[in-house]
Amino acid sequence: MLRPIVRAALSLALVSIAVTSLVAQNPAPTPPLGWNSWDSYGLTIDEADYRANTKVLAGMRQSGWQYSVIDEGWYMQDPFAETVEAKKYIWDDNGILIPDGKRFPSSVMGAGFKPLAEWVHAFGLKFGIHIVRGIPRQVVDQNLPIAGTSFHAKDAADLTSPCPWDQGNWGIKDNEAGQAYYDSMMKLYASWGLDYIKVDCISDHPYRITEIRQIAEAIRKTGRPIVLSLSPGPTQIEHAAEIAKYAQLWRVTDDHWDGWRFEHKDAKSEFPVGLHDEFDRIAAWSPYVKPGNWPDPDMLPEGFLGPHPGLGEARQSRYTPDEERTEFTLWAISRSPLILGGNLTKLDDFSQSLYTNKEVLDLNQQAVESKPGLLPKGKENDKEFPQRYWYASTGGPNPKRYVAVFNLADAKTTANLPWMIFHLPNKSFAAFDVWNQKQIPKAKTLQVDLPAHGCALFRIE
Repeated sequence: MLRPIVRAALSLALVSIAVTSLVAQNPAPTPPLGWNSWDSYGLTIDEADYRANTKVLAGMRQSGWQYSVIDEGWYMQDPFAETVEAKKYIWDDNGILIPDGKRFPSSVMGAGFKPLAEWVHAFGLKFGIHIVRGIPRQVVDQNLPIAGTSFHAKDAADLTSPCPWDQGNWGIKDNEAGQAYYDSMMKLYASWGLDYIKVDCISDHPYRITEIRQIAEAIRKTGRPIVLSLSPGPTQIEHAAEIAKYAQLWRVTDDHWDGWRFEHKDAKSEFPVGLHDEFDRIAAWSPYVKPGNWPDPDMLPEGFLGPHPGLGEARQSRYTPDEERTEFTLWAISRSPLILGGNLTKLDDFSQSLYTNKEVLDLNQQAVESKPGLLPKGKENDKEFPQRYWYASTGGPNPKRYVAVFNLADAKTTANLPWMIFHLPNKSFAAFDVWNQKQIPKAKTLQVDLPAHGCALFRIE
């Protein structure tokens, strides 16, 4: 017979195993909150800049911010060079990309990102990196061995599926050698302490479900709870059920940047995506939002974007304060991932006030229901009807209900809105204006005055 203390210890161990198993199955039970280097540093992020931004993120950890992600280029000796060859990718003896030791000095002596990840973890944060799907072309030319197998790079490489906009890699075949390559990659990265991986050129143009499956399987084999984020979009909505089996995040638009609208010379392209065009896309994907699955409208290009942003010259975000608050509110109430793109070492007071608003962040993290409001029939075109609505509610013993109103027009608007637009009963409600911290008297309708491209967020009383 087991003694009580032994039984208690065994019970605790079993609970611990169960919790660990649950986290491994669902590494993103709520929308990830974090920072990514791309919007401010493009390919050029180095260890000093990464540490400086991570320290600022750590200062916001109590507000829920967790993930600090190094985007593309960390394996390049010269990210400013024009060609793949001149950029000088760095890989190990088995063709797996590793960080450049001059840009990331803690990675020398074969340490990889492990020392940096441990430093991030010491703040209570989580560590992430970006890769482009596939295998470096130069690794294939050298036909390097795949770790722990008799396969070589040419056995795994799919020369019929390069990334159309990145000349660094070939795709990976849907075969045993291809799986072995991704297995060896994720085994190495997991050993560093990886918590989040963003994989590019995989969720659209082209949609590579074979490689998505392979990467997800490779992550599973590591036993480590690593969030899988897929990029870029627009992921086609007919793939929603399939992609949700493998990834926690997937992009629903092409790259999103700091503008209300962008003109596109190519009618087939939506790059770059402005804030105006996010509303209906996010609404279309709202039925597929659930714990562990977060359709992703991309990072928040707010604050200072520099010194080397992934698009354009260094600049303060082109958003007006009203547009920035609109973006943050839309992402928050729709339960979208909140991944900051601005340079956190130059964080301005207004942006910080958004990022540390406890009620808005709690709404994003705790909502159990979230859906777009009803548009009047026959008025789907925002030229005729410039407003968009959203409703969300939190769970728990004391649930809260929220509604948001957005003005897509280029001029200020005033509206008197029936509560039914927000899926609420046709009766009187009081409300609290979250951003302006103001009580709204009980009434049968909600009256709102909004500036151009502005928004309002209310908690229903």
